[in-house]
Amino acid sequence: MIYIFYLIFYGFLLTAAIGLLLSWVDRKVTARVQYRVGPPVLQPLIDIIKLLGKETLIPAGASKTTFLMAPVIGLASAILVSTLLWVNNINSNNTFLGDLIVVLYLLTIPSISIIMGGFASRNPLASLGASREMKLILGYELPFVLAVLVPVIKSDFSLGLGQILKVQAQNGVFAGSISGALALVAAILCMQAKLTLVPFDIPEAETEIVSGPLVEYSGPGLAIYRLMKNMLLFTLPFFLIVLFMGGLRYDGIHLLNAALKVVGLVALITVIRNTNPRVRIDQAVRFFWGPVTVLAAIAVALALMGK
Repeated sequence: MIYIFYLIFYGFLLTAAIGLLLSWVDRKVTARVQYRVGPPVLQPLIDIIKLLGKETLIPAGASKTTFLMAPVIGLASAILVSTLLWVNNINSNNTFLGDLIVVLYLLTIPSISIIMGGFASRNPLASLGASREMKLILGYELPFVLAVLVPVIKSDFSLGLGQILKVQAQNGVFAGSISGALALVAAILCMQAKLTLVPFDIPEAETEIVSGPLVEYSGPGLAIYRLMKNMLLFTLPFFLIVLFMGGLRYDGIHLLNAALKVVGLVALITVIRNTNPRVRIDQAVRFFWGPVTVLAAIAVALALMGK
């Protein structure tokens, strides 16, 4: 029963609320950079509610079941990842062997669900966007896994999120070491691509292929995808905070520290997306297989040497 509570309250409701708030922060900061006023704080929620009340249109010739189920699969994955992170962050003794591997696996499913939805719609632009999403995954997953190996090595090769948190509580956060800092930089760049934000928004590229894989989605389907992306805007930074910054604490002054960690990472994401132009898919893959993979590999080597 307690895990159902974690799933519904922490995994879905709380994560969705924080994700929508962070989405507003991102949009507000972006607007200020562009000398605009920006939306009101409830605008992300209003957008979701408005889409939920609209009709779901299914393209002619589309694979109906896959088209409708793809966004649900992506959202369910985001909820499960968030639940696992909250469970371990609240009580590190709730960890189980290999839950880090489970989280890594589940974090790939939102992107796969977008690919499924794009190809299922049978739209040329959606298929092009889905193929770009596939290439982007192949680009960033290798350095992302290498970056995640650093906290695994530094926690005596533990694959449990709870154990990683315990080691940081005893010996200090991993981001304070050379290998941890380098791995965190590589992970942040991969996170930018996982969120498909500029300069790695190649799959959607509104000015080129009109939202790519999501071009045929409307109504509740599009609302679920948007909610999933908003939740990932919190879940992915939360994951990096657990791995490299000792997680989040809510007692006393630590609550402010937790908020600064999350807002700081989201602010960094916003700065990156507002100061860089979109790159081509081949440039993105070369960037992740080149400099980012080398950076992550150096971090792994330094971690093995105890630095």
